[in-house]
Amino acid sequence: MREIVLDTETTGFEPRDGDRIVEIGAVELFNHLPTGRTYHQYINPQRDMPKGAFEVHGLSTEFLSSKPVFEDIAQDFIDFIGDTVLIIHNAAFDMKFLNAELGWIKFDPLPMSQSLDTLTIARRKYPGSPASLDALCRRFGISNTARTLHGALLDSEILSEVYLELVGGRQPDLVLDGSDAVDETQSMVDQTEWEPAARKKPLAQRISDKEKAAHEKFVAALGSDALWIKKR
Repeated sequence: MREIVLDTETTGFEPRDGDRIVEIGAVELFNHLPTGRTYHQYINPQRDMPKGAFEVHGLSTEFLSSKPVFEDIAQDFIDFIGDTVLIIHNAAFDMKFLNAELGWIKFDPLPMSQSLDTLTIARRKYPGSPASLDALCRRFGISNTARTLHGALLDSEILSEVYLELVGGRQPDLVLDGSDAVDETQSMVDQTEWEPAARKKPLAQRISDKEKAAHEKFVAALGSDALWIKKR
């Protein structure tokens, strides 16, 4: 099961107001474990960097002026993510920007169903508790000391650790083959609402005929008052 943990940095909050993506970072997971394969790209937004945004991620207009524009990196980005589920903290924000950028260059939008929002998952799992990335790092004991500023790749790497904790740790289930794996877009929510169920296939009988006969002889010796042979 392949998943992509993804984050973006932008010039602001709203693409309709002219804000653009300036950085994309992504980490590949397979069966909930990092593969070591990542995607990282700085992007020239073709506009000045607002002071407020610079204070968040530290990416200046001068630094980004030599980077490629989104149109030049779009196909490589799409090739990397494919149709894989995107694990994003506050997915509505990043998907809004990604689809705005894709729309401006006449690419097909990414469906929201392709994203899985860890912010929503955290709020459902810990209602009333802070659900920011930093707060979840504190909850799970994940070090984020390198996060002095927001950075798309670093935040994706941290989020991948948070996500693994949200789904139950590095081994959230004991599926040994793919035949019984749940749909990856629903696996997180389903696991938080687990309920016991009957086995699909009964366990094989392990008692021998000799042991069974000895047990029946023992029960018979107890007489008719034995609780487990009384008729209701």
